[in-house]
Amino acid sequence: MVATKPVDFRKGHDGLAALVSSVRRKEPFTGTGTGTVFVFRSRRADRLKLL
Repeated sequence: MVATKPVDFRKGHDGLAALVSSVRRKEPFTGTGTGTVFVFRSRRADRLKLL
């Protein structure tokens, strides 16, 4: 899954996992999220974070 809007890159993995859980209603580390890669981009689109 690729985020279409930039995220605050000061968020760590826990913050991004909470974002996934609240927006997509999927648990990124267990259950329905297993095998799915979540891609986040910075505001300037020069960095990515994968979860």
